[in-house]
Amino acid sequence: MRDGTGDWARYWRSDDGALEAMHAHFERHVYHRHSHETYSFGVTEDGHQAFTCRGAAHTSAAGMVIAFNPDDPHDGHAADALGFTYRIVHLGPDLVSGVLADIADRRAALPLFDAPVLDDPVLARNLRALHAALLGGAPALRRDELLTATVGSMVRRAATAPVRPAAPAATARIAERARRRLHDAPLDDVPADELARAAGCSRFALYRAFQKAHGMSPSDYQRQLRLRAARALLASGEPIGDVAAGTGFADQSHLTRWFVRYFGVTPGAFRRAHAEQ
Repeated sequence: MRDGTGDWARYWRSDDGALEAMHAHFERHVYHRHSHETYSFGVTEDGHQAFTCRGAAHTSAAGMVIAFNPDDPHDGHAADALGFTYRIVHLGPDLVSGVLADIADRRAALPLFDAPVLDDPVLARNLRALHAALLGGAPALRRDELLTATVGSMVRRAATAPVRPAAPAATARIAERARRRLHDAPLDDVPADELARAAGCSRFALYRAFQKAHGMSPSDYQRQLRLRAARALLASGEPIGDVAAGTGFADQSHLTRWFVRYFGVTPGAFRRAHAEQ
């Protein structure tokens, strides 16, 4: 995908959706604050990419590795006018758990990564090799070997115990009630007052609790749910216009704008990548 601004992206997705990869160069593109249901491991090839994650600002320069846990809210943009080029792979938690179980020959706990940016040439080299194999059409056996090596090295060299403080019990309850309401009917046009009533608090208390628990506003979270639903429909082959109408977006262009801001590729590029598998 090229958009005429110097930005481009190439995307790959496995048949089951448990593994995704993207190679991209962004100068003007700005990621809206979002999260993934997956682990996301990236390596910056050129330039500097800046983002906020877990309440702090970070910059990944050439050769550095990015590590996001599932549901880690973050944004992203070029740190300067020259832009940045990076490779990133997204791995479903079940896939990671299965790889770790194979390595340890027993059921393994899911890892957590404390540092969103790592300066580790070994991890960078492993990620580049895995990424090149995925986008380059390497044989399945080779891909699986590189996947095992990459996940194993990420866990050995970078996984840590969680350091994020737990939200107070009352705050967590408010956020969970609101989250359940949004998950129960993500296409509903829910006013703030109604969501606050479902959570049992004021609108201000709801926003503060939700932001603390999930790292984003309720409206951003709802949009993310709709975009994830759109991804599933696109992967099943649904026409983009129908997907837009079926997931709460005004039209195809509205879906496309937000899809790019969250995932870095257009709905059409995502759909084609899945169809080519």
